[in-house]
Amino acid sequence: MVKKLEKLASAAGDNQMAANIRDSAQQIWLAGLGAFAKAQEGGSKVFETLVKRGEELQSRTKEAAAEKVTEMTSRATGTWDRLEKVFEDRVARALHSLGVPTKQDVQMLTRRVKELTEEVQKLSAAAGVESGAEAKPAPRRRAAAK
Repeated sequence: MVKKLEKLASAAGDNQMAANIRDSAQQIWLAGLGAFAKAQEGGSKVFETLVKRGEELQSRTKEAAAEKVTEMTSRATGTWDRLEKVFEDRVARALHSLGVPTKQDVQMLTRRVKELTEEVQKLSAAAGVESGAEAKPAPRRRAAAK
């Protein structure tokens, strides 16, 4: 009987121990689930924080890049302007050495021709009024043979 009691005691102890182990395993499982849920909550907050910081960094980077582009564009424009000026000066010198009139020369000659044309018309009109005859066109000159 002692053996039976020992068996019963041991079976009751084993059942109690098994219940205790089961309860501990259940609590461990629930603690793991709670930790997982907490990590997910914290993870989304961390994720959102990282996104915000990334947006701020991207904004600063865009601004810095835009400033650099503006600076480089300004430098390039200045360089192109200087290069264009050098080119224009060299072309002007080459044309001058070939005897090609400048734009200013042509404009001055155009003004002078206009002034002379007006003077000729005034003189022609005045001569026509005085003599009563119409002005005759001037005879053409022949070019001298070379």
